[in-house]
Amino acid sequence: MASAVDLFCGVGGLTHGLIKSGIPVNAGYDIDESCEYPYEINNNTRFISGDISKITAADVNRYFPEDHVKILVGCAPCQPFSAYTRRYEKKDDDQRWSLLNSFARLIRGIEPDIVSMENVPLLEKHAPFAVLIRTLDRMKYKYSFQPVHCEAYGVPQKRTRLVLLASRLGKIELIPPTHEPDEYATTRDAIGQLEKIEAGEASETDHLHRAQKLSPLNKKRIRKSLPGRSWRDWDADLICPCHRKKTGSSYESVYGRMSWDQPSPTITTEFFNYGSGRFGHPEQDRALSLREGANLQSFPTDYIFANPNKPISFKECATHIGNAVPVRLGEIIGKSINEHL
Repeated sequence: MASAVDLFCGVGGLTHGLIKSGIPVNAGYDIDESCEYPYEINNNTRFISGDISKITAADVNRYFPEDHVKILVGCAPCQPFSAYTRRYEKKDDDQRWSLLNSFARLIRGIEPDIVSMENVPLLEKHAPFAVLIRTLDRMKYKYSFQPVHCEAYGVPQKRTRLVLLASRLGKIELIPPTHEPDEYATTRDAIGQLEKIEAGEASETDHLHRAQKLSPLNKKRIRKSLPGRSWRDWDADLICPCHRKKTGSSYESVYGRMSWDQPSPTITTEFFNYGSGRFGHPEQDRALSLREGANLQSFPTDYIFANPNKPISFKECATHIGNAVPVRLGEIIGKSINEHL
């Protein structure tokens, strides 16, 4: 039998996908304690609050039964390797860089039979990834890695991620795409069934289906916005001063509406903010609700992100959802491991 431990588990996107594929997950580690409630209640497994840079191989090994094929998975925080950070912030001293080195250290200590890692495609160009690959080479793993277009695997958003699979048992690869372009899951498929709400309102039946308020100016802007188009359709007095400058004229995806019959744009931690991307609802005059963001990340509609007995932190929930591995991608990784085994 095989089972997994999920490092950097967050609220459980990757874990939930693995479980859906039939792979038990024995435990998840994350430094963010606010992830514990949703991780445990949805996945019926143990959440361990801990800094990956400080935990040891012995700490993790205790969650692998002796007779199981060991599967170690994880998605280190991707912000240090993102296009935005590398272009605008250039934080070469970002301590999160070292987390991938910690992942490699744990591989050396645990010697898992199978390893999987998911991150942004730009990671491939940076030193921590080279350290990880050297580790796999020295330990005689067979591995493959590739940029994956998540929409080709049934995720209802345009999202490209680097997925690595490695095995001590033999050759391993991600299964072929499951969807042709004319079969891609769309925004309508993911959120079209949800009840209509206004900006600043919440559903009475789903406390996560709530949308942020819009300012009077942004209400005027979204009413002038067309699905899949940009702020160039607006009246001149509605256009942001920064977009009137040459330096800002190319940023056409902000303040936009999504299109019903296409996959959504990549869901980020700011998907609830109308001005942060093309996160306007296709027809309602508001940005995405928390539940809609979760659905577009392929979480089940009944996935619980907050303790119902406590007030919801809008920003915290959005961060958890945006940072997650899409559940469907986790399921595809699990299916690939099962086929390999």
